Order: sequence, then structure tokens, then C-alpha cells
Amino acid sequence: MRALQLVVSRVGCIVRFGGRGRIAIAVLSTLIAAGALAACGTSDDQRNGMDEIRSSGVLRVGTEGTYAPFSYRDPTTGELAGYDVDVANAVADKLGVRTEFVTTPWDSIFAGLEAGRFDVVANQVSVTPERKAKYDLSKPYAVSEGVIVTRADDNSIRSLDDLRGKTTAQSATSNWAQVARDAGANVESVEGFTQAIKLLNQGRVQATVNDSVAVYAYFAETGDTSVKIAAKTGDTSEQAFAARKDSGITGDINKALDELSADGTLSRISQKYLKADASGSAAAGQQQAVPRSTWKIIGNNLWPMAKATITVTIPLAAISFVVGLVIALVVALARLSETRVINWLARVYISIIRGTPLLVQLFIIFYALPELGIKVPPFPAAVVAFSLNVGGYAAEIIRSAILSVPKGQTEAAQTIGMNYRTTMRRIILPQAARNAVPGLSNTLISLVKDTSLASTILVTELLRVAQLAAAPTFEFFALYTTAAIYYWIVCLVLSALQNRLESRLGRFATR
Repeated sequence: MRALQLVVSRVGCIVRFGGRGRIAIAVLSTLIAAGALAACGTSDDQRNGMDEIRSSGVLRVGTEGTYAPFSYRDPTTGELAGYDVDVANAVADKLGVRTEFVTTPWDSIFAGLEAGRFDVVANQVSVTPERKAKYDLSKPYAVSEGVIVTRADDNSIRSLDDLRGKTTAQSATSNWAQVARDAGANVESVEGFTQAIKLLNQGRVQATVNDSVAVYAYFAETGDTSVKIAAKTGDTSEQAFAARKDSGITGDINKALDELSADGTLSRISQKYLKADASGSAAAGQQQAVPRSTWKIIGNNLWPMAKATITVTIPLAAISFVVGLVIALVVALARLSETRVINWLARVYISIIRGTPLLVQLFIIFYALPELGIKVPPFPAAVVAFSLNVGGYAAEIIRSAILSVPKGQTEAAQTIGMNYRTTMRRIILPQAARNAVPGLSNTLISLVKDTSLASTILVTELLRVAQLAAAPTFEFFALYTTAAIYYWIVCLVLSALQNRLESRLGRFATR
């Protein structure tokens, strides 16, 4: 509260009416550009070429982290594992560097590559003419054929032509989604194969098209008999590393892949994770993994989820709320100004923030700004987006709280000689703060839940940890429910603090 009063004492005289309007306009204009200014900094030049990677000693690899058995978190160690992960590590060893993995949702992985968040993508990237034209692709390190998976009791699909009019679940940007569309299927977009299989098991879709390697590995891992391979598509898919166009990276990667293929490393990694060879045929004598207890899976992930809540989710919400509150206070005072330009700028800011989705704001700051040479790390990008969003919504809460104070209070203060700053600091703000607590508390609680959106821009907060844990185990209900309980507990604590604060401030209210 004291901090808010001090801010008003500095800002109040600026936004009052009169000859200082130009200063206030400059302050508010700076506020509207806060996102870009907070993000501004010297942008590193785009790191291209193998020399850059060798000089840094790091190969940055973008991967999904939720696409078992190719890229996922090992439930036992919590470390990234999988076919693509091990191949990337083996390639890095051949190049004499170490790997640094950046987990990214599949649908935004190429945006991250173009933004320079990592050097290559290793996530079963299928070779297509469109991708060849836009990216540098390495030699294939896996080859598979397309298969159609249906429920075991569904005999209506026996060929690719039978998909016409049916509903399939596919990753929106995968080549298998296009195969399904070309066959006349209605495609429901999902984040990956694990979600597609889950929807199929639940009867929400009738099929999913994917490569045979992933399907055979799924059968080996889960022993699931509720689904089956109903048909083959006749398509062959080659998977390769993807790098930015003209990056100069793929030549050395190709040499490393040739060596790994010649010495049998690729084959050994394939058998380790896929229980099948790289061409997609099932290995003879494969053994199914022993299913893990749901309670054991939950127990193994209680601390990682709690750690993410304490170290990422709560700090992200707290920092964003404090910064957003300062922005909201300035904008609220600007909305109360009788200077038309200042008032109009505040209205525009609020309109933009409230009229655009928070997720779009996050994507603009994290994925779009790098195209303008402004690269913001994940956590600060989330802080900027959430702060600006809080500022837009909380400004109206603060403005209405100030207006709720009887005008006679201001007139009485002026009568005894108080100036604008003193009146706001000693008379108006204390009363307005009491009225604003419920609305601002609700904004904070909503912000805590909104931090889950930060998982889309590489922030490993609570929901992202739950997603990484659910991917290889397929225990979506158990792990997502656990995450929901964590969010609920945080919100309960905040609600309790809100009640105590309201009771404390209520002592000064006139009865």
C-alpha cells in the first residue's frame, strides 16, 4: 500500500490538468510501449554455421519432450530421453560439442527455430518438399511407413479410402495430418501422438494416422489391446534434423549420421527405444514393459510439480502482478485526467489489452519480436506479457475504486489546503485501496491460473511439468488432476490472505 502511495505522489502531479500535459503524454506513451521497451536489448546476431556451434561448445536442440518414445522425460530420472534425444546426443559427440535441449510444443517448434531459440529441431521431423524449401534438412536418421490406428472393435476402416468422412486426431503441422485430410477425413488438432491415442481410446475420434515406429513402440510400452493397426497408408516417411535455411550446419550433421549408421549406433538406439528397426517393422521377440502403478507415478512427480510451483509459477505471478499494478495505477490516473490526449492514450491501451487474447500477446512477444531483432528470454517474456495484461484489467478496477470515494472528500481536503498529491496520498488512496481489494485479489487469483499459458513459450511451470510427466506414462487424468490440486491450493491461500486483508482494512470503514 505504501508503495502505491509513493507512486501516486510522484505520478499524481504529472497527470493533473494544466501545463504539464506534455510530460504526462510522454509518460503514458512510454507505458504503452512498455512491452517492447522491456524486451529491448542488444540482440545477439543470428548464430549460423558450425564454427559458431563449435566455438560455444553447445548444440542447442529443440524437441517436444512429450512425444514418447522419441522425446520424453524419463519418469525415473526426470531427464530427457528417447530415440531422437539419444541420436542428437550421439551426433553432438561426433561433432565434439554438448547438447542443450529446449523443450517446445510441436505446433510452435518451427517458430522457435526461426526465432533462433535453438540451432536444430530433433523431433521426428518428416522430410517434405515444403520443409526442404524452407529449412535445411539433414539426411534421414529414421524411416517408417504410415499406418492407420483404430479401436480394436472398429472394422469400418480397412484402407486409407475408408477415412473419408471419419474423424482423426493429428498434430496440426505434421505430414500425417495432411495425409488424413487428403483422404477426406475431418482432422482434430492435438499436441502429439499421446493425446491422439487418448482421444481414440475415449471414443472421441475414430482413427489416428501416424508412423509405424511410434505405434509399435506404443504397443511395446503399454501393451494396449484396445486399439489396433487397421491399415497402412502406403506412404513412407523419412525423419531428419531441421535447421534454419543456409545455416551451414547440416553438412557436418550428415557426416556424423553416416558414421553413426556405419558403426551400428543408430540401430542400437532404435532397438533400445522403439523395439523395432528404423524402417518401422516390429522386432521379433519384443517384450512389453511392466506397467507402473498410477499412485507411484503420482508420487514420483509430487516434488517436481511442487518445485515448479514454488520456483516458477508463484514468482511469475507475483512479479507480474506487482509490475502490472504499477502500470494499472498510472493508466487509471491517466483515465481520470481531463487532458483529452492522455485520457485517449489510456483508453487505447486498455482496449488493446482487453481486446486481444493473452495467448496471442505471449506469442507476439516471444515468437514475433525476434523477427524485429528483439529476442526476449522465456521467463522475462512471460513477465512482460502478464504485466501488461494485468495493467489493462486492473486499471479499471483502480479507477472505479478511486471514483467510489465521495467527491466531498477531495473538496474537503482542498478546503484545508491540501494539494493534489497530498490529497491522493492521505485521503483518496487509502479509501480506494479498501474498495479495490476484492477486484485486485480476483485479478491475482486469475493470474496464477493464467501462468499455465507460459508453458507455450518454453517456461517450465507447473502445467508443463505435468505434461512432461504424462507424455510417456499416458496418465493424463492422474497427473493433470494433481496439477489442478496444486493450483487450487495456491488459490485457497490467496483467498485466505484476501479475507485477512479485507478484515484489516474494514476496521477503518465507516459503519
